[in-house]
Formats: sequence, C-alpha cells, structure tokens
Amino acid sequence: MLSLMEDSSGPRWLNDEERQAWLAFVGVLMRLPPALDGQLQRDAGLSHFEYTVLAGLSQAPDRTRRMSDLAGFAEAGLPRLSQVVARLEKRGWVLRSPDPTDGRTTLATLTEEGWEKIVSSAPGHVEAVRSLVFDPLTKTQSRQLSEICQRIMRTIDPDDRCLRDID
Repeated sequence: MLSLMEDSSGPRWLNDEERQAWLAFVGVLMRLPPALDGQLQRDAGLSHFEYTVLAGLSQAPDRTRRMSDLAGFAEAGLPRLSQVVARLEKRGWVLRSPDPTDGRTTLATLTEEGWEKIVSSAPGHVEAVRSLVFDPLTKTQSRQLSEICQRIMRTIDPDDRCLRDID
C-alpha cells in the first residue's frame, strides 16, 4: 500500500524539510503582524494598518496619493481603506479631497499633524521590526530573506508595486 507521499499520480506533497520550512513560514505569517500591531497600539495608539497608510502617504510626493494607489500600497480594498482614512481624518492626520485633474478620484493627503504622528511613531516601529526580524539573522540571512521574499512575490504577483520599488 502506498502512502500519500509515494503516490506519484496525486498532489506533489511536501517532503519533511519543505513541511518544516512551510510551518515555520506560516508561523511567522501568523505571529508577526499581531506582534507589530501590538507594539504600535501600545506605543503610538495606531494599528499596523493605520501606520502603513500614514507611511504610504509620508513617502508620496507632496504627501498625497490617490485613494486607489494608496489601497494598492496598503494591500487593501477601497472600502477598508476608506474606513481607516475616515478615522485618520477625524484625528486630523489625513485630508481627503477631489483630484483636481480627475474628478472621479479622491486624493488623500497627510496633514502636518499626520506627519508628526508618523515621525514620532516610526522609531518604535523600526525597533520592533529590527528586534523581531533582523536581529535574529546574520547579514547573509537578511539578504537571503529579501531574495526569498522577492522570488515568492514575483510568483504571486509579478506586477507587484512593492517589487518595483525594490528593484
């Protein structure tokens, strides 16, 4: 009787080494976002998603992006992004306005108060990223992590904007 691993007509099952790598990767995918979210909530009163939105605006020319572009940057649908931007707008960190060049689109702009929030939040967030991700790795492993993630992202989404910013 053949085991699942030996059945050549079925799925390409993971071998032991691949299964261990997969489970470790899934563990990181599941545990890293809440760890980053917890640090930002505790130290800055922001969710990781709110931080990502503010960071996306802080990196844009004139600290302004179309909502659709910001949604792509933040890996979010427009409805979720709109809800978060509305909360950030109530805090005085973001302003929304019609795009003067295309009335069908809305622009999101980081306010001066929003800029101050991202500047004050960034050091703690960067320290959390460093301590959780990079400190346990050697320089060689950090480079390998980058290469591995880029290869996976190219397979998932060859047109991904984040990869264009890296290359």
